[in-house]
Amino acid sequence: MMAGFDASRTVVREAIAALRARGLVVTRQGLGGFVAEGGASEPFRIEAETLAALDGLVEVMELRRAVEMEAAGLAAERATARAHRALAAALTAIDRAIDRGESAIEEDMRFHAAIAEATRNAQFQRFLDYLGHFVVPRQAIRLESGPRGDRLLYMRTFQQEHRAIAAAIRAGDAPAARAAMREHLTRGQERYRTMMAARGKGGSD
Repeated sequence: MMAGFDASRTVVREAIAALRARGLVVTRQGLGGFVAEGGASEPFRIEAETLAALDGLVEVMELRRAVEMEAAGLAAERATARAHRALAAALTAIDRAIDRGESAIEEDMRFHAAIAEATRNAQFQRFLDYLGHFVVPRQAIRLESGPRGDRLLYMRTFQQEHRAIAAAIRAGDAPAARAAMREHLTRGQERYRTMMAARGKGGSD
């Protein structure tokens, strides 16, 4: 699909997530995505209009925080050695992207996806894939237009928060993992507020 449509992996994944959210595509673990039978249904979805205003974006961030806090706690309780390796690899990938001066958006979502997978509950994985790839990167990508120093500070800050989450999961400390995830996503919400305020004072899309 990437070659056929001359699109990046992130764009393709967002498109598939959007189709899945509208009930047009279903995914089967280990097999991939398939056109849904019987046409579109009306499952839960977040409309684009919701994200046009800061209040709507904050609502989505609050929803994500609630789900990911519990995911982090379950990951601390259930993570296997393989899951811990996946988290460590995701952290390393973010470090390398930061060193290359890249946005690390996809690497960031891979870290959160690794936590969802560590829950050993496929529904967390499906829900967070929808929230992450369909919603969050569209806002985070706006960082790319800001000053490089600001981007680096932002990215190194959220990477420190990632490390705190991973450390709590590795220690098997579910309350600490939930608290670290809450701190991470609450701060992220505050950063989005700052970004949106800056846009309102003369920033651009």
